[in-house]
Amino acid sequence: MSANYTAEVRQLLEKPSTLKQLSRTQLINEIILNNEGELTESGAVRTETGKYTGRSPKDRFIVREADTEDKIDWGAVNQPIEEEVFLKLVDKVLNYLNEKEKVYVFNGYAGASKASQLKLQVINELAWHNMFARTMFIRPETKEEGLAIDPEFTIISAPHFKADPAVDGTKSETFIITSFKHKIILIGGTEYAGEMKKGIFGVMNYYLPVQGIMSMHCSANVGENKDVALFFGLSGTGKTTLSADPQRKLIGDDEHGWNDEGVFNIEGGCYAKTINLTREKEPQIYDAIRYGAILENVKLEEDGTPDYSDKSLTENTRAAYPIENIDNIVLPSYAGHAKTIIFLTADAFGVLPPISKLTKEQSMYHFLSGFTSKLAGTERGVTSPQPVFSTCFGSPFLPLHATVYANMLGDLIDKHGVKVYLVNTGWTGGEYGVGSRMNLKYTRSMIRRAISGGLEDVEYVQDDIFGLNIPKTVPGVPSELLMPRNTWVSDDAYDETATKLAKMFQENFKQFESPEIEEKGGFKYRG
Repeated sequence: MSANYTAEVRQLLEKPSTLKQLSRTQLINEIILNNEGELTESGAVRTETGKYTGRSPKDRFIVREADTEDKIDWGAVNQPIEEEVFLKLVDKVLNYLNEKEKVYVFNGYAGASKASQLKLQVINELAWHNMFARTMFIRPETKEEGLAIDPEFTIISAPHFKADPAVDGTKSETFIITSFKHKIILIGGTEYAGEMKKGIFGVMNYYLPVQGIMSMHCSANVGENKDVALFFGLSGTGKTTLSADPQRKLIGDDEHGWNDEGVFNIEGGCYAKTINLTREKEPQIYDAIRYGAILENVKLEEDGTPDYSDKSLTENTRAAYPIENIDNIVLPSYAGHAKTIIFLTADAFGVLPPISKLTKEQSMYHFLSGFTSKLAGTERGVTSPQPVFSTCFGSPFLPLHATVYANMLGDLIDKHGVKVYLVNTGWTGGEYGVGSRMNLKYTRSMIRRAISGGLEDVEYVQDDIFGLNIPKTVPGVPSELLMPRNTWVSDDAYDETATKLAKMFQENFKQFESPEIEEKGGFKYRG
């Protein structure tokens, strides 16, 4: 077994052809020179990620090591791989990179709060990946500061190096391997840049809770009176859209920590889905895609204008842009303690209320459940809405057991008197294909009322099946919309569908073996 990777990294970093701490203009020039991408009419760079247009969770591993062996929640998400296999692959990848004409290096940080910051180094085969890292992680104020960083964790990314599973011990040509002992994330065989971002998020989801700091897959914003709000939600629930509110300042759109000082952004950029993006619906995101931004898998018109309606390459078209491209932001990206938490779910069954207030126990129950829906037609053979339960609204990125994060959340709710609401951005008046999608205008109105305290003194009614407390009135929102059963043509059809979903929740929750949370926070329904 070879352990020469430290010397090989040093050799790579000392090569004259290794380009360090390039500015975005320098990186754009490299991208165009290398034929890795092209400029768009808005000044953003447009790239393609090849056959991998999303993450590869089945190719993600954590190295089995003595110091972390008993802490990692091993299973289908956190797959173990042996240290010997990892080290051999590190040597191969570094030898491969040492033979490249150019390699790109960025040093920066994860965590806007200096008290909880992780020093990073990102080594890239591709210039556009280095620009992605420069965009998504926190940038040093000067080049000199960046060059002086002594990294605590390193990403080594070689997308064009493909593993041989029979020889290298992987499942495919692609691999994303994290070693907490060697403090390396090793990526190969995939050009999807999001693997770097989520790799470091997984690292922070390990380090922060061990330090007693909550890590969260959520967006966050703050109002003029310092009322911080958190938005938890899976893809397609509106997390990025709803947190980009012109009436409030954005802290960050995806990954946060919560320490003794308050809520802080882990990142220095935003990574937004762009399918069917328009300025009318999402002006802040639309206008942020300019110079310094990267478009992934978005088709262009002849004049270089992005066609956001084109999904011929993938529906997962994306834009990465520095958080400074959003006008209404907090810099540095941290604020005080959260006052309101919003759990977003896109319920394609059309049975969850558009907004409901949760107790602490209900909050922990729904946090552990992490429910949303996969729609019919998104995969072959899916002909009706399929439930998706992603623990803590981010199970692919959680190295520790889910209850670690849930218990921390419960403690923070108690300590800071946090209000928690469940908001359904999915369907009303029937399931997907029958009902209609929730009106964004109404959803924004409900969330603004919740954050401002406007739902504290209204009258609530408890739902019969889910046990959720639903406001009877919300100014600016039709009252009949608030009670889902009222929006269905048939009460019996609603009850049948709602009961079906309640059973799915209960079946999923068995894995947590948390009878107290289930009893106090779960559903009245006991069928």
